[in-house]
Amino acid sequence: MRLRDLLLKIEEEKPGMVVRVGEELSDYDVTCIVRFWRNAPILIFQNVRSGWSIVVNLCNTRDKLCYYANVKSVRELYGRLMYACSNPKPGVEVPWRQASFSFKCLSGGDVGRLPILKFYPRDPGPYVTSSIIVARNPKDGVLNASVHRMLYLGDDRFSVRIVPRHLWKIYNDAIETLGYLPVLVLIGVHPLVLLASASSPPYGIYELYSANTLLGGEMEFTYHEKYDIPIPAHIEIVLEGRLLSSKEWEGPFVDALGVYDIRRRQPVLEVERVWVSKDAVYHTIVPCSDEHLLLMGFYPEAKIWDNVRRVVPEVKAVNVTKGGCGWLHAIISIRKHCEGDGKNAILAAFAAHPSLKHVIVVDDDIDVYNLEEVEWAVATRFQADKDVVIIRGVRGSSLDPSADMRGLLTSKMGLDATRPLDKPRELFEKVKVELTPKARRALKLLKVFHES
Repeated sequence: MRLRDLLLKIEEEKPGMVVRVGEELSDYDVTCIVRFWRNAPILIFQNVRSGWSIVVNLCNTRDKLCYYANVKSVRELYGRLMYACSNPKPGVEVPWRQASFSFKCLSGGDVGRLPILKFYPRDPGPYVTSSIIVARNPKDGVLNASVHRMLYLGDDRFSVRIVPRHLWKIYNDAIETLGYLPVLVLIGVHPLVLLASASSPPYGIYELYSANTLLGGEMEFTYHEKYDIPIPAHIEIVLEGRLLSSKEWEGPFVDALGVYDIRRRQPVLEVERVWVSKDAVYHTIVPCSDEHLLLMGFYPEAKIWDNVRRVVPEVKAVNVTKGGCGWLHAIISIRKHCEGDGKNAILAAFAAHPSLKHVIVVDDDIDVYNLEEVEWAVATRFQADKDVVIIRGVRGSSLDPSADMRGLLTSKMGLDATRPLDKPRELFEKVKVELTPKARRALKLLKVFHES
């Protein structure tokens, strides 16, 4: 299903989940609205760039992700995502001319007509942030789809941020054999296609086939012979191009930490053609927004859940937190069966997500999304001399400015804030206050009195 059609379906089925914004706004106005409106609905900005509808907040809450996947709980979605990333499924093939984006074909020099936004005043230029880059390794034939930010340099060129993972390997293999890497760039896809592409399954798993599994195996794919790459047939915008051996400066960019990332020389993308669907909508992700953090952190969250449940019998919930930039911090609640479960969970979490810096493990009576409860657990159930795990000199995140950003070395800490089993349980249970009918009425009166 096209993103545009999905949005119309949501407007019909879920009133209030999509809000259209008709005011004339600047790029930075969009940033301000998205950053200040937490847990916001999907927003469609209709008057930022002439002729374009710009959509944000497709994936800014876990509830939305569960809705797209038609599941009742986040844990069910974890399981679905992990299964999909292990069981990719090719889709039904249709001719290129039947793909929705084949409606209009423009030259590479027309890419600047897209509504590419400049999000923050110090940004070096406009960025495409929802772009999925798809490529095939010319050496081993492996297909890969992953999300990358792209700084628009003008004309038909972008500077593309590529971290040392799968696409980096494919790019370097292609430069060695061909001198360039043919790629397709997808903008405006079904949210579950974006979620799968933001995941990091093992090298050799094609994320777009995992997306097909996640969506029930009924996606239509189309095949571009020149690029030897199958892609979903229903996308808003597709760019054809080549990642060159030449590099240009990229950044500074406001990354997940909310600070400007460093400048780096990154590969240049040269766009050859632009394909656009009829009445296309343009999806963008505001940097450091809830959507940015959740898309980065959801697969690590699922991976932590999957890894921890292999060493601890019962895992209730995992939260890769906003305060930890959707990347560096995790809170895990478990049902503790024996001493050591908390520390095993800590080590399993670090193994699941190498960029993780701090992890707190709590009992299953603690809400991992309520940081006041988590802090209370640390205050009442944690002893620093025996419940802390520190790991020094290990690989960390390139985002963390407090770490060695060149060598990527950091120290990691885990806090086991679970109840000790050799003490009575009641020592660690909060007194529950149940509201009486009279107290409820009194509170209502007091509230009315206060408001008057």
